[in-house]
Amino acid sequence: MTRVLVLNGPNLGRLGSREPEVYGTTTHAGLAERCRSDGERLGLDVEVRQTDDEAQLVGWLHEAVDTGAHVVLNPAAFTHYSYATRDACAQVTGAGLVLVEVHLSNPAAREEFRHTSVIAGVATGTVAGFGADSYRLALQAVAARLDPAASSL
Repeated sequence: MTRVLVLNGPNLGRLGSREPEVYGTTTHAGLAERCRSDGERLGLDVEVRQTDDEAQLVGWLHEAVDTGAHVVLNPAAFTHYSYATRDACAQVTGAGLVLVEVHLSNPAAREEFRHTSVIAGVATGTVAGFGADSYRLALQAVAARLDPAASSL
C-alpha cells in the first residue's frame, strides 16, 4: 500500500476550538481519523501528524523523501514565510513524490498577508477552502496521480 504522510503545521492541534467559524468544529483527532479512513478507501496507508515546531515539520518532510512517502501538507502559518519548509517541500517533489498543499479555509479570501504561499510554487498542487473535505480531495489527488482509476471515493 502506498504511504502518505498528512502533515499539519502550527495551531492545527487546536482544531475544533480555535476559530470554529473559520476552521470548523472537527477536532484534529477527528480529522486524522477521517484521513486514515479516506486513505484506506483509496488504497493509501495514511499517517497523520501535527506539530507547532518548524524544525520537526522539516524533519518529517526529509523523512518523506528518504522513505518514498507522498505528502499532504497543511503548513498553516508556515505557508506564508517559511523558506525552510519550502525548500524541504522542493526536495519531496524533486524526488518524484506527490506533495499536495492543503488548507481548510481559502487563504486568498482572507487577510492580505495570507494571500502568498511560498509552498505553492514547489507543490504538485493545492486544495483550499473546503474545510475538512480539503484533505479528502487532497488524498484523492494523490491517488489520482499514482493511479487514475483509484481516485474516486
